[in-house]
Amino acid sequence: MNSLDMTMASVACIGECMVELRQAQGGQAGQGGGLFSRGFGGDTLNTAVYLARLEVKVDYLTALGDDGMSEEMIAAWNAEGVGTRRVVRLPGKLPGLYMIQLDANGERQFFHWRDSAAARQLMSLPETDELLNSLMSYDIVYLSAITLSIYEAAGRDRLFAAIKRARLLGTRFVFDTNFRARGWPDRDVAREVFAVAFAAADIVLTSTEDLLALYPGESPEQLMARIPTPELVFRLVEPVSLLRFPGGTSEVRAEPMTKPVVDTTAAGDSFAAAYIAARLARSEPVEAAQAGHRLASLVICYPGAIIPGYAMPPKKRHRPATTRQATK
Repeated sequence: MNSLDMTMASVACIGECMVELRQAQGGQAGQGGGLFSRGFGGDTLNTAVYLARLEVKVDYLTALGDDGMSEEMIAAWNAEGVGTRRVVRLPGKLPGLYMIQLDANGERQFFHWRDSAAARQLMSLPETDELLNSLMSYDIVYLSAITLSIYEAAGRDRLFAAIKRARLLGTRFVFDTNFRARGWPDRDVAREVFAVAFAAADIVLTSTEDLLALYPGESPEQLMARIPTPELVFRLVEPVSLLRFPGGTSEVRAEPMTKPVVDTTAAGDSFAAAYIAARLARSEPVEAAQAGHRLASLVICYPGAIIPGYAMPPKKRHRPATTRQATK
């Protein structure tokens, strides 16, 4: 393989970031006009931020509007070290919006306004061909089932075709099964799309929570058998991952928690970032899963998807391989 141009990012994360309205602490539904704080959220964006914090070069591929909130997103991503050169700006469009509201028991409810969000058009724009052709310049393309759920069938086909072309040149495809039922009103369609993603992927990151929603009643062994990819990370309900990789299988158990769990948001997103960063640094899958569990166990001790920068673990410098062949 030819040497990579290391001025290029190592990872392309594809997806959607939305405006988040979170109910202020102490407010509850039905009490009339509670205060909400505004932030930003998105599963693949969370992964991109943690990758950047782990010193992996990463670009975020999405579409945004030309409004003030989109400008704030771009500025925040740049401040985190996430590359934004692949963000398409659409005049007159807006990002999606979701609201987190607490009920009387403190349980979270999510409400979404995203049907006309800019990101949903990413696979059907004049810029789409150039964007998709750029995928072959990355070590890894990472996306989730949430990403796939926002595109029409033709857009998904276009994306998968581009990923397959990129893989011929050494790019690896990592698929995260992050499943949200509201994005897949037809479960048969979801199962078909998952099957295509599984067949195309080099690495699948999944969980019992995601797959049982599509294949109820199946055992972990049955669920894993549905996924032909050579490298598989299967997270159980308890903090344990079952690994399958060329040459073996393994079980990786997270270390016991020493701090209280505050918020499980982005546990899977941060796990994915640490796993990918470790694999780019030539760590074996078991070591990569251990890194994933360590970061996820830290993230859930803080509120929100992105923990403060000072709370990140001491940096272990990740140096992506200088050739694509070496990252295999």
